[in-house]
Amino acid sequence: QVQLVESGGGAVQTGGSLRLSCVASTDNQDTYYMGWFRQTPGKEREGVAASARGGTTRYADSVKGRFTISRDHARNTVFLQMSSLQPEDTAMYYCAAGRLYGGFWPPMDWGYRGQGTQVTVSS
Repeated sequence: QVQLVESGGGAVQTGGSLRLSCVASTDNQDTYYMGWFRQTPGKEREGVAASARGGTTRYADSVKGRFTISRDHARNTVFLQMSSLQPEDTAMYYCAAGRLYGGFWPPMDWGYRGQGTQVTVSS
């Protein structure tokens, strides 16, 4: 089992930035993939960004050029740097982790997820 704990959410104005962090309880095969997805009430979950242990990354088209995913393996942590935030980025953001061979995308299909951290962008 992997526990994931997110932090860094908050409220910002349009154009602002936030950095989300997610600490995993372990660094093993279950955290080969780490990434983020988001959900807004009444809408489907949306994959945001994914990172594989070897360094491969993938982003949703809606966040390309604005969001950056990175990992610190020494601290079992994945980050999501979000810039140029827009009101449509408002959502609960969830950290996810999963094994190799489970499919790289989308992150919400992996085996583990955190409790989420709220991001609210006001116009």
